[in-house]
Amino acid sequence: MFQFGYNTGVINAPQSVIENFIGDCWKERYNKNIEGSMQDLLWSVAVSIFAIGGMIGGFCGGAVGNRFGRKKGLLLNNLLGVGGACLMGFSQMSYSYEMLILGRLVIGINCGLNTSLVPMYISEIAPLNLRGGLGTVNQLAVTIGLLLSQILGIEQLLGNSNAWPILLGLAIVPAVMQMVLLPVCPESPRYLLMSRQMEDEARRALRRLRASTHVEEDIEEMRAEEAASQTESHMSMLQLVRSSTLRMPLTIGIVMQLSQQLSGINAVLYYSTSLFTAAGLEEWQSKYATLGVGSVMVIMTLVSIPLMDRAGRRTLHLYGLGGMFIFSIFITISLLIKEMMSWMTFISVISTLCFVIFFSVGPGSIPWMITAELFSQGPRPAAMSIAVLVNWLSNFLVGIGFPRMQEAFENYTFLPFSALLACFWVFTYYKVPETKNKTFEEISAIFQRGVERPNKGHDNPIDSDIKEEAHL
Repeated sequence: MFQFGYNTGVINAPQSVIENFIGDCWKERYNKNIEGSMQDLLWSVAVSIFAIGGMIGGFCGGAVGNRFGRKKGLLLNNLLGVGGACLMGFSQMSYSYEMLILGRLVIGINCGLNTSLVPMYISEIAPLNLRGGLGTVNQLAVTIGLLLSQILGIEQLLGNSNAWPILLGLAIVPAVMQMVLLPVCPESPRYLLMSRQMEDEARRALRRLRASTHVEEDIEEMRAEEAASQTESHMSMLQLVRSSTLRMPLTIGIVMQLSQQLSGINAVLYYSTSLFTAAGLEEWQSKYATLGVGSVMVIMTLVSIPLMDRAGRRTLHLYGLGGMFIFSIFITISLLIKEMMSWMTFISVISTLCFVIFFSVGPGSIPWMITAELFSQGPRPAAMSIAVLVNWLSNFLVGIGFPRMQEAFENYTFLPFSALLACFWVFTYYKVPETKNKTFEEISAIFQRGVERPNKGHDNPIDSDIKEEAHL
């Protein structure tokens, strides 16, 4: 997931030098200067085609996970990572902006597969009491990748006309590192036992993961889940969409992904430098404020790791969405009156940082893990494919549409995001169950009975069963 974070943020800082490269290539070929509109179009394609690759990779993630397994699927995916990094790294040497665009597409497919396979793998290997914390480590890797890409993208380091191909080509490093390190890790025991019926290998994997020979409780929990989901083995995406029993968890998974991407965070990540410049900062100040955004995301993701299995997913998601709603309003107000009061520029920066803090607390990590938690072994790969496809599609729409939103709405740009955040908060409050400390079988049972109305009395699934029996 470091790869996903790095390649999301790496294109932001060297925008002007890459646009100049596109113009130089055009002039070399056609002996005339490129028109501004064509240059903007090619730049937009180079940025947004990463998300199109992500959609392709996310769509194929479930099939790859079922066909090769979680671990082997991730290993094979690194070949795409190496290929995409090489295409981007050698694009200037070859004087080809097409290589740059193709490289962004290939690395996008790589990242799309990662965003489908990694949460699935983590949720399946994690012990019940650490599943939330380990899922947040997943997001921590994303934020570290984002921050490193922003630091290396400074003009004095690699964000200049000579070194930007190295900046983009560094995506080869995590791919090669994973090729070396991942073979040491065990395959998902759930995949081995429930999808491949390889009990001895599943036991060996569990002993390594738990650092203990006492793995019977885990094996029994998997067998109980397998027995409960016999009718759901290896569901296709079409079967999943048609299933009335799984319609609500699928809806929740999709809306949770939308709450991450349509919250406005991608507007901040993709266009943070230009956003701060519009708020009144000098260009050099804007670049360092962008570094502040990345740093805050890393720190707050670290803070949220222990909270995930204490406070719970639903609670943190509600806090996150609520805080983002409040500070999106503050961003709009500061943009509106920055001409009247010069100090409002700093309010805009502080509001943006607080917006990022609340994103890191909830919507940053929770949608990835909760989608994998809502489904049993059979439909999980198909559900992850659909959820990740939706995530990348909305990522693409925000990436391609935000500049036009800025032109159309000007200082009111964040108001549509404020309205969406309010809708997502209401949906989460009324429809999303708490999955903290619940087994996959217990979570599935919630939807078998009908969606649990989350409140304080429903934290324990046993209490829910007692209340239901008393009512009957």
